[in-house]
Amino acid sequence: MNEFKNTRNLVITALMAAITLLLGWTHWGFIPWFGGVSLTIMQVPVIIAAIIVGPVSGLIVGLIFGVFSMIMAGVAPSGPTDVWFTNPMLSVLPRLFIGPLAWLAGRALKRWPAAALAVAGAVGSLTNTILVLGMIGLMGLLPWAILGGVFVSNGLLEMAASMVVTTAVVAAYWHIPLGKRKGANLDE
Repeated sequence: MNEFKNTRNLVITALMAAITLLLGWTHWGFIPWFGGVSLTIMQVPVIIAAIIVGPVSGLIVGLIFGVFSMIMAGVAPSGPTDVWFTNPMLSVLPRLFIGPLAWLAGRALKRWPAAALAVAGAVGSLTNTILVLGMIGLMGLLPWAILGGVFVSNGLLEMAASMVVTTAVVAAYWHIPLGKRKGANLDE
C-alpha cells in the first residue's frame, strides 16, 4: 500500500472513484449502441487512477466500477442483457484486472510517455472488453461468433475512446507535450 503514503494519491483515487460513480449513476459511462449493448467508457477513470497512482489504486477503482455495475444491473437495468451483470463473475471480476494491466502496459513503455499513455488506455479497455465478453462466452450466454461481432463493433470504439481520453488527461496532468501544447500545470 505504498501508493497511499501521501494525501495526493488518496485524493486522486477517491476522485477517480467518484467519477466512476457519476458516470454509472447518470449512465454517461454507458453510451447506448445498437443491439441492446452499450459502449462503455467507465474503464477510463480506472485506467487513469492506475497510471497516475499505481496498480492498487486501479484495482480499487475497478472494484467500485464492477460493484456499481452489478448493483445498477439489478436495480435499474437499461437493456435486456443487463440482468447478466448481476453475477459478480461477469460484472466485478473482469474489472479488477483493468487497472493493474493498464499500469503494467504504461510502465513497460515509460521511456515514451505519450505512447505509454495511449497503450495503457488501449490495454485497460481491451482488458475490460475481452474479459467481460470471455465470461459471457464461458457462461454460455451468447455464442462466440456473436461475441466476436460485439468485440469489433464495441470493443474497438471503446479502446479508441480510452486511448484518446487517457492520453489527454494524463498528459495534461504530467505536463507531457502533445503537439504544440504542453499540458496544464495542476501541481501549483
